[in-house]
Amino acid sequence: MTDRRTAGPGTARVGHLVAAAAFAVCMAGTTLPTPLYGLYQEKLGFSELTVTVVFAVYAFGVIGVLLLIGNVSDSVGRRPVLLCGLVCSAASAVVFLAADSVALLCLGRLLSGFSAGLFTGTGTAYVLELAPPGHRARAGFVATAANMGGLGCGPLLSGLLSQYAPYPLVLPFVVHLGLLAASFALTWMLPETVAGARPLRTARPDRPALPPEVRRVFVPAGIAAFAGFSLLGLFTSVSPAFLATGLGVHNRAVVGLVVFTAFFASTLGQLLVPRLGTARAVPLGCLVLIAGMALLAASLAWESLPPLVLSALAGGTGQGMGLRGAVGEVAAAAPPEHRGGALSALFVVAYFGISIPVIGVGLLTGPLGLTHAGLVFAACMAVLAAASGLYLLRQARAGRADLGARP
Repeated sequence: MTDRRTAGPGTARVGHLVAAAAFAVCMAGTTLPTPLYGLYQEKLGFSELTVTVVFAVYAFGVIGVLLLIGNVSDSVGRRPVLLCGLVCSAASAVVFLAADSVALLCLGRLLSGFSAGLFTGTGTAYVLELAPPGHRARAGFVATAANMGGLGCGPLLSGLLSQYAPYPLVLPFVVHLGLLAASFALTWMLPETVAGARPLRTARPDRPALPPEVRRVFVPAGIAAFAGFSLLGLFTSVSPAFLATGLGVHNRAVVGLVVFTAFFASTLGQLLVPRLGTARAVPLGCLVLIAGMALLAASLAWESLPPLVLSALAGGTGQGMGLRGAVGEVAAAAPPEHRGGALSALFVVAYFGISIPVIGVGLLTGPLGLTHAGLVFAACMAVLAAASGLYLLRQARAGRADLGARP
C-alpha cells in the first residue's frame, strides 16, 4: 500500500482530482437508468409504483452499506474501500445488461446502491485528505461537485445514447464499464491517506458513530440533506413519467437533460457557499429549496415544462447550498479519525430522503394520480425545509445572544 508521504509531487497536486473523477464516474452509474425506465416498462410491463420501488432499492443499498460499514475506511483505509465500490458499480452494469425481469432490475439497483454507499462518505473524506495543504475549502467543493456532477451526468449520458445511438439498453452500460475500468486503474495508483491502515480482510461491521463534537451541527445538517435529496430523488425516479404522460415529452435526451439540470444547479449552488459561509449556507439553501418546491407544484398543477425546468434550477441550487454547507459543518466538527464515519452518517439521513418520500409518491400515484401525488410531496418537503431553516436561524440567534451576554 502506497503511503501518502512517499507520493511524488505530481500525485500531491492532482491526486484529489483523480479521486474526484473516480467518484463522479461511480455516481454516474447510479442515475444511468433514469431515462431508460420507460423502455424497461415497455419491455417488462410494470407500473409506476414498481419504478419507484426499483429506484428506492438503490437507496436501501446505500443506507445498508453506510450503516454497517460506513466508517470502515477510517481503519482499513480509503483506497481499498473505493476500489470495492468501483467493482460493485461494474457488477451493477453487468446485471443491467442481462436484465430481463424486475428482480434483476432490483439486483442491479441494489449493487449500484452498494457502490454509492462505499463511495459517498469515504470518497468525500479521501478527496479532502488528498488535497494539498491550504486547499481544504476548494477540495470540499470538488468532492461534493463530483458527487452531484456524477449523478447529473448519468442520465444525460444514457439519455443521449439511448435516443440517438443503437442498442439503447446496452450501449450506456458498456460505455460506463469502460469508464469504470479507467477509474479503477487510476484509483489503484493513488496513495493511502489513513495512517496505519489495517488489511481489508480485517474489516468488521460497525455503525457510523457521531462524536460529541458533531452532534450539535448534525440535526439541522441532516434535515436539510434529507429535504434536498428528496427533491433529487423525485427528479430521478418519476419525472420521466411526468414528462411523458403530463407533458407529452418522450425524447429520452430531453428527460436526461432535465434531470441533469437539477444536479448541475446543485453544483452551482455549492459555489456560493464560500461567499456565504457554511453556517449561513444551510438556512439560505432551505429557502431556495422551498422556492424549487413551489415551482415543482406549479409545473404539476399547470402541466407546464418551463416551471419544471425552473424547479430543477432552483431546487438543485438550494440542495447544493445546503449539502455543501452540511458537509462542511460536519467535516469541520469531526475529529480526523472519525470523519469518514460522521460523513457517512450524514449521507444515511440524506439517502432516507431519496427513498421514503419517493416510495410515498409511488403509493399515492394509484389513488390520487401522479400530479396530485407530486403536489402532496412538494408540500411536505417544503414544510420540512422550512423547519430546518427556522431551527438554524433560531440557533444562530441564540448563539449571538450568548456572545452579547458575555462580559
